Amino acid sequence: MRDAVVQEIAGIPRKRLAAAVRALSQEYRSDRSGGHRSPVFDRADALAYAAFRLPATFAAVFKALLLTGERAPLWHPRTVLDVGAGPGTAVWASAAVWPGLAAATLLERQEGMISLGKRLAKRSLLPVVQQANWVDADLMALWDSNPHDLVVMAYVLGELPEERRTSIIRRLWQVTGGVLVIVEPGTPAGFVRIRAARDQLLAQGASVVAPCPHRGACPMAQGDWCHFAQRVARSQVQRQVKDAELSYEDEKFSFVAASRDATQGVSARIPARVIRHPQTRPGHIRLELCTPTGLMSIVVTHKDRQGFRAARDAEWGSTFDPDYIRRT
Repeated sequence: MRDAVVQEIAGIPRKRLAAAVRALSQEYRSDRSGGHRSPVFDRADALAYAAFRLPATFAAVFKALLLTGERAPLWHPRTVLDVGAGPGTAVWASAAVWPGLAAATLLERQEGMISLGKRLAKRSLLPVVQQANWVDADLMALWDSNPHDLVVMAYVLGELPEERRTSIIRRLWQVTGGVLVIVEPGTPAGFVRIRAARDQLLAQGASVVAPCPHRGACPMAQGDWCHFAQRVARSQVQRQVKDAELSYEDEKFSFVAASRDATQGVSARIPARVIRHPQTRPGHIRLELCTPTGLMSIVVTHKDRQGFRAARDAEWGSTFDPDYIRRT
């Protein structure tokens, strides 16, 4: 996908592309939550999105889907629906996590994004991406779809009016045959939207697959937020248009994955998930965990060899050793 994007923007003057990227960057930094973000209209704007946001968005969606797949190792979706698809980022990510995907449908209203998505898809080696079915659909209007095994909506809720989100999530759940995954930016506002979506899905009978180790009320305190991060390498072009020195960036995101069947392909409940970077100090490691009984902060010392090895291998977003949790 990165190579496809680089080829797409190769003929665009760098100054023009950089100016479009700066304007788009300002939009995203504002993180408006009222659904008033300016839509992408022309080819140049779509290419600016591809240069500025697409790689990081792919990384976040991929990580969210990967964590979902880890919780349901026996579940193998065959069809995917990408709602508010943009250039089809979630389909590329879904195919990377589940190579057995056979069919993809993408709902998108911006012609510039649809055109870009189709051009990028031609450069994919995956038939499910190349042959994806693009549907011109406005989520604010009436739209319909057959149920799909996997339904993904990534970085879309924040672009919708708050009063419409409940009805759209209800519609998403209606077309979900297996698992619904919703991804938002890893900001306080993004987490508020994910938390509300989680509450609604639980009320509709869904079972939480990831990231939560329970289906109870979210224990996160007011003003705090649950989010994760995925590092993504920046291409030379991205560094140029972003005026960035680092060769990488860390995309932070919040997400929820909800299943229609609590038992189909889903592994045993996890005891805890690491919700912050582990703090490693001489002789001990501190872990911040979300558990079925609430938030927990533990310190694992080198005296507990098994626990220390498990803590040393733990990462932000990973699950933690169940035997050690039971001993604490």
